[in-house]
Amino acid sequence: MKKINRWLVKLLQVVLRALKGNERVYTPKTQVKDRTLTNKPTEVKGVNLLIIRDTFTKESTVGRLYINGESFCDTLENPWLDNQRNISCIPEGQYKVRLRLARESATRDYLHLLVQDVPNRDWILFHRGNTAKDTSGCILVGNGREQDIVENSRLAMDLVMQELIYLGGENINLIIKNK
Repeated sequence: MKKINRWLVKLLQVVLRALKGNERVYTPKTQVKDRTLTNKPTEVKGVNLLIIRDTFTKESTVGRLYINGESFCDTLENPWLDNQRNISCIPEGQYKVRLRLARESATRDYLHLLVQDVPNRDWILFHRGNTAKDTSGCILVGNGREQDIVENSRLAMDLVMQELIYLGGENINLIIKNK
């Protein structure tokens, strides 16, 4: 509970600074090296996402998302059930990803990600949610985790999207590996 209260206090501080016009400029996580701010974004061709799945239960698969090699947030997917639609996480492998606008979706009213060319699957998204019940084969993001849960999903999704947009939002590659 204390963790949630501290998070809410920080969120309120950010909102108040924004309302006063004193909001600090967003500094992408991949731009900070050894706690020293560099003056230009990471120079890479495209954006590389890596999910390393490290916790496997009957209810879910939990992992860590890295953006251009920097640890970024936690992920939660369905358990592996032979790539069955709506109930299984997707296979390990390499995928192309693109930004998907809210207006392209009937169910998501925010910017999110679409994983492309998944064998025998369609509409695999990165989106908000906290438990495997919130996904039908998609990838949920969060800041913090417990067994079969990711926390602060809305904040994590917003930060992921902010980072990807800062890095250009194009030519996004995803690699998924099991630990």
